[in-house]
Amino acid sequence: MSLRQRFTDELKAAMLARDTARTATLRMITAKLKDVDIAARPNPPVADEEIVGMLRGMAKSRRESVELYKQGGRQDLVDKEEAEIAVIEGFLPQQMDEAAMQEAVRAAIAETGATGIKDMGKVMAALKARHAATLDMAKAGPIVRHALA
Repeated sequence: MSLRQRFTDELKAAMLARDTARTATLRMITAKLKDVDIAARPNPPVADEEIVGMLRGMAKSRRESVELYKQGGRQDLVDKEEAEIAVIEGFLPQQMDEAAMQEAVRAAIAETGATGIKDMGKVMAALKARHAATLDMAKAGPIVRHALA
């Protein structure tokens, strides 16, 4: 089932369950998806891989907001943002664990023939091409840097 269909099905289920927080978050996701589709015009609607990227961006911005709200002492807003993050992350594919990430980095270094830190861009591009959906590139960067140093 595509992510678009999952959004629709989950939204219907949340509305029937009268789960207002989940309904609001799912409506926010579908609105953002419509914005992304409109920005992609005249091309067809974006694919699931791009939707995953959109969801990661939404989760990242909410994590940043959580930190700011914690600094400001706004626990009510922290709770709201964390609930939204939980809904958004429910649609994301399972992320690689530390060991799998190390192995993927080793394989990408061997594949690209990287020898030093100057080849980091090639390694990161290879990682993104192979593992974009399951690899957190922000966590992979330091691992690649350490492996190439």
